[in-house]
Amino acid sequence: MTGIALLGAGIFAGEEHLPAIEACPALTLKAVYSRSQQSAEALAAASKDPASVAVYFDRPAVEGKSLADLLQRDDIAAVDIVLPILHQPGVVEQALRAGKHVLSEKPVAGDVEGAQKLIAWYEGLGTANKPLWGVAENWRYVESLRYAAQRVREMGGTLVTFKLHKYGFVKSDNKYFNTEWRKTPEYQGGFLLDGGVHFVAGLRFLLAAAGQDIKQLVGYSALLDQRLIPVDTVHAVAITQDGKSGTIGISFGTEFKSGMEIEVVTTNGAVSWDTTVVKTVARKGGSGDERVEETKEFPYSSGVTAELGAFAKAVEAGKLDVLQTPLEALKDLEILQRLLESGAGGAAVKAIGL
Repeated sequence: MTGIALLGAGIFAGEEHLPAIEACPALTLKAVYSRSQQSAEALAAASKDPASVAVYFDRPAVEGKSLADLLQRDDIAAVDIVLPILHQPGVVEQALRAGKHVLSEKPVAGDVEGAQKLIAWYEGLGTANKPLWGVAENWRYVESLRYAAQRVREMGGTLVTFKLHKYGFVKSDNKYFNTEWRKTPEYQGGFLLDGGVHFVAGLRFLLAAAGQDIKQLVGYSALLDQRLIPVDTVHAVAITQDGKSGTIGISFGTEFKSGMEIEVVTTNGAVSWDTTVVKTVARKGGSGDERVEETKEFPYSSGVTAELGAFAKAVEAGKLDVLQTPLEALKDLEILQRLLESGAGGAAVKAIGL
């Protein structure tokens, strides 16, 4: 088993990453860390065996209880970092310098430039005995999305068009809204960055099954609800390397419109996905005019348990899962950032591809 520490309390760490770690037979939770003693102790108390989980924090300062102290422990080989967006890169670097394998939460950094700098530093470590660093994008591990990608590959054909539409409304009593760093964001895009990279990752996952990725986009952005600063909505047209166009619409400020759908259409059919349903319309036998329609339902899954399991296997094997590479996460972030930049620039055309 791999000894692991969970860094970062809060809702997401406590409700999703903590039980996911404890459900993984290849991982043993040894310690938790949060910046404050109160939140660190609350996270440890939520574990299955609080007595076996050591607590670390930096406020107040207590000898032997800091993050640096945690990272010195030989029985902890890996850390799962679930901290606010702007705090993560520094902790990622600190953990890697200490020789710990790292799984850090999406996005890979607050902006493309910061992500590039961190990735370049990591790649500069060379290959000898370098700890693994993966970026957690749980949507790539959702069973229904993986099935949708499988259906796109089986259907075949040439991409015709695609869409990503995600609409919803963040209410004032929303538990995520009521974390101070989200309520008063100091990073670009607000909820569009925090949640939007999930949706972009899902779209890219299905486009990859059709052999395509986004290479150019142009969009408009808006702030529909003044609580959701700095911007809560973006609508765009995106183009792949083969010149095929599709639409992207993401909004956290539409009170009377909700739902999520990603669709990929090829010359042989179409696959539509939401978190629990995959719908396929395809040519029967791969040719002719007769069509076959299929609807397959799935229980809801966040994919977090599967992504932690993949990371545990990577640590054991000494090779990172390709779906967790920082470069893959950088591509998600770049598309999201270019959407924001295009919207802020009055629908300026943005190229994709660092």
